[in-house]
Amino acid sequence: MFFGSHVSIRNGYLQAAKTALDLGANAFQYFPKNPRSIGVKNFDLEDAKDCATFCSEHNIASVAHSPYPTKLIPDNKDLEQQIIYSLQNDLEIVEACGSIGVVVHFGTTTKTDPLEGYKKMIDVLNQVLTNWSGTAKILLENNAGAGSDMGITLEEMVQVRSLTDFPDQIGFCFDTCHAFASGIWTGENWSLLEKKAIELNYFNELKAVHFNNSKYSTGQRKDRHANLIDGHITPSQLQEVLSTSSLSEIPFILETPKDESTNHREEIMLMKTWTHQ
Repeated sequence: MFFGSHVSIRNGYLQAAKTALDLGANAFQYFPKNPRSIGVKNFDLEDAKDCATFCSEHNIASVAHSPYPTKLIPDNKDLEQQIIYSLQNDLEIVEACGSIGVVVHFGTTTKTDPLEGYKKMIDVLNQVLTNWSGTAKILLENNAGAGSDMGITLEEMVQVRSLTDFPDQIGFCFDTCHAFASGIWTGENWSLLEKKAIELNYFNELKAVHFNNSKYSTGQRKDRHANLIDGHITPSQLQEVLSTSSLSEIPFILETPKDESTNHREEIMLMKTWTHQ
């Protein structure tokens, strides 16, 4: 199985991959550029290619995460164009690094009717992908439900993908904390959620799992990640997700806090231990 964490690209894409390997990981996630900017980055193509080569040689899987300001339902035309150019830039970087795709939070809006929001989101995805011919995908991530009901359910993910002009260029990223926070996963109903995912063919297009615990109990709609053994999701509930046969080839990526008492190296080792229990 593929286990890893989010790592910095401060010293380049190749070094990010080397950092992941040093942590004992065979997967990692990174921001393709400044996480607080949706500007277009003139990236080091050779460094990106070296990253791809290194990952291929060491059997490391990777995904990128779009910058924080990325919104698939932009509030105005100017922002819409910036986001389209930014996501196209992200895809170019991800492709050069040999990564699976770029994770993007499912769109939300409080300024328009939800149906119009879905239509705008589909339109933005179509504009991003209209001239894209690479293998890297847009990976839609489920929301925690803070401030909006949009982007919580697996049905929404599948439906939006199917309604775009380029469904083959779109996949999914499942965040355990977000699912727990939104209430679609209570910790006790994984078998039912798994059954639904199989029926919807959601798992067929799932390309990454964000493996996070939650600082708050289920249904609170609060997106606050916790370390694997510190949150409201029990170890046995997390192990149930890890042992799901449909996810055996999907990269599990930690987005958990790092401090003096916890680090990703230990959590990666813990995931490996859990899979052998």
